[in-house]
Amino acid sequence: MSRYVYLSITPEALIGSMLPPAQFGLYMATGTKKCNRSQFIFFTLDYDQVRSMFNNEYLGERCIGKADGSPKSTVYLSIYRVLEFIPLSAIRDLYLTSDQGITLKLGRATYDKSKMKKKEMHLYQELCPVSSQVASSLPPHKFLKTLTDGTLPLRLPKMFFAELRIEDLADNPFYGDEKYLPYGAVSHLRDCLDIIRNEENKQMKTVQRFHTGKLYYQTIDTGFYIGSRDNIAYYPFPSMKELEKNHNEFFRTI
Repeated sequence: MSRYVYLSITPEALIGSMLPPAQFGLYMATGTKKCNRSQFIFFTLDYDQVRSMFNNEYLGERCIGKADGSPKSTVYLSIYRVLEFIPLSAIRDLYLTSDQGITLKLGRATYDKSKMKKKEMHLYQELCPVSSQVASSLPPHKFLKTLTDGTLPLRLPKMFFAELRIEDLADNPFYGDEKYLPYGAVSHLRDCLDIIRNEENKQMKTVQRFHTGKLYYQTIDTGFYIGSRDNIAYYPFPSMKELEKNHNEFFRTI
């Protein structure tokens, strides 16, 4: 049986497994008895590029088939400050698993800032290693760079985050239509966006300090981003129509 090494985002960990991605996502989201229900986000990794990060002998001894012939589901290899030490070149596909265990694979794409839709305001959900929700006037690549290049006193070595939909509020924070936004405190979000828009030199404003609930996949806008400084990897997220048409099983569980 094959062995895989995954980067888990929720929670942050390096995990060895004999399960291929779809089965691994199912196991982590629902458990062995299918009694658990929790969404799960993870990356596949280039094994050769990360093998020096963990004890290969330990993985070989623990990640073996069980007596009944079933594969080993998980072997935890690291649970602390994992993301910052993994080279961006070693990170492959992104997998989003619903709380029913259905997994959507997102391929890595070239980030071309000239092709991104121009918006006055953005809303970002940081996912690893921090989990704040932040409103910003910065596009994704500038948001990432600002938080990872040492410009601010609170610098992150690397970051993974998603851009969330704010529809009309992106260009009209105070009067934009909030009709289809599924957020609980839109008035607070409006205030945060308005502060950025009108306060000199204000580029970011925390909307929520901690992300305590699940990530509602239907709120994802352009997609997911990971990297540091000028080194950014982009994972585009399909529209709801594309999800319904091409990934219907996943669509029906979100």
